[in-house]
Amino acid sequence: MPLPKILLFGKVGQVGWELRRTLAPMCRLACVDYPEVDFTAPDSIRRHIADAAPDIIINAAAYTAVDKAETDLALATKINADAPGLMAGEAARRGALLVHYSTDYVFDGTKTTPYVETDAPNPLGAYARTKHAGDEAIRASGCNHLIFRLCWVYGARGANFMLTMQRLAREREKLRVVADQVGCPTWSRMIAETTAHALLQVRIPACPEPAEQADARAVSGTYHLCSTGQTSWHGFASAIIDLMPTETKKCREVEAITSAEYPTPTKRPAYSVMSCAKLENTFNLRLPDWHDSLRQVVEA
Repeated sequence: MPLPKILLFGKVGQVGWELRRTLAPMCRLACVDYPEVDFTAPDSIRRHIADAAPDIIINAAAYTAVDKAETDLALATKINADAPGLMAGEAARRGALLVHYSTDYVFDGTKTTPYVETDAPNPLGAYARTKHAGDEAIRASGCNHLIFRLCWVYGARGANFMLTMQRLAREREKLRVVADQVGCPTWSRMIAETTAHALLQVRIPACPEPAEQADARAVSGTYHLCSTGQTSWHGFASAIIDLMPTETKKCREVEAITSAEYPTPTKRPAYSVMSCAKLENTFNLRLPDWHDSLRQVVEA
């Protein structure tokens, strides 16, 4: 059976780095990132797609500076909205499958029960609006696609909440963390492994066997991909610090505060919990509880 050719955009980010190690055994993998590719230049993106001639395009690149996007809207739009739209157009033209990562921030957080894929987006800030625009551009292109909405991504490398809390816990005796925002902390490696699991079940034109795989057109759509369970940033921070060896940490107290006590330029959703039932049922998998993933990351 021929191995699919996959082109991964965003190879150095949290999710992209994990995708490289997870996808390598199952495909012919080409990986690029800035500055090899200029995500603000359509010709640069097109050139890499033409050179790779991929069966699957994965876009793990994004402008993720939530607050900075308010004053850097043009760049955020080019990377989060225009670039995915261009990739989708190329995928449609070539008959390739596009995998793209979106965000819980497309929702305004006013629900009190887990968001499902059919809930209407209502992004609160510039970052969220540009990500939503990218999702819409992909859908409008007509390409076969898997849009995975993620929530509170963290991992053992890069810049993320877990590593920040561990660093601060080594430096300070007391931390103050927001307790009125609730979500689903999600390990970047779990995202990559779930992506690989899903792709193994999708039949694409270049690799028509085995027959039991689902046709890409049948599963094309938007899915929520995050850990099960929920917690606040305060609860997440407390769990992170509790798992640190006593001799490595200075912190003895994690104080719960409100969002009003920690103002940011962009309002965050108060409730970012998402249901992943559609993903689990479609691809026959079970996503782990966030506590279990966190313990694995810390142990590693």
